[in-house]
Amino acid sequence: MRDDQEGDVGPEEVLDGLDPEFLDGHSVEELSDYLDSGRSPRNPDIENSPGCLIALDALGRLRSATWAMLEAEAAEDRGRDDKWIKNVMDNISREARAGRDIPITSVDPEVRLTVTEGSVRGLIRAAGDGVGGAIVGRVRLDGDVTVPGEPISIDVTASGVFGRNLLELAREMRAVIGASLREHTELNVTSIDVTIQDVHTQRTASTEVPR
Repeated sequence: MRDDQEGDVGPEEVLDGLDPEFLDGHSVEELSDYLDSGRSPRNPDIENSPGCLIALDALGRLRSATWAMLEAEAAEDRGRDDKWIKNVMDNISREARAGRDIPITSVDPEVRLTVTEGSVRGLIRAAGDGVGGAIVGRVRLDGDVTVPGEPISIDVTASGVFGRNLLELAREMRAVIGASLREHTELNVTSIDVTIQDVHTQRTASTEVPR
């Protein structure tokens, strides 16, 4: 992707503005080097940090086909308003912030288990991006996720590949996101809204043939 003021922007630059407080004192550059090493030797300080794990996951996704799609989309039409693409990058960066703690049932009443809101947002993004022809833009959890059983609604925006039935795409995204949340969380999800806000070209989408 290109920024007229700063030139080419890479995946690391997208997350570079994160406060070290969210990364337990580590830097994005350090996490990038750790990812390059294959996360070996294992660094317990990084692996035990929720913020670092979220940032590592975000970096991994940005280095994958999703980043290539976004860069190709921007390069294909420089005159196109790329505000939406930049918003995708900003949202991924914000996901690296752990956010609220979401409780998980523990068999031991003396043990308190939680998963971070940032991890759940990343889970939703990974599920949505896994649907052929989709690029997730924003993920929002509405409701008090800190209270077990509290009704929670999920709001997701996305871009769909040109030529694909967008209604079908949104339905498929809702299905896979719902399945992922049921498998990995105990959230009482009452609704999942997926809004297709943009369309990207088939040439920059995944290799899956649009239906």
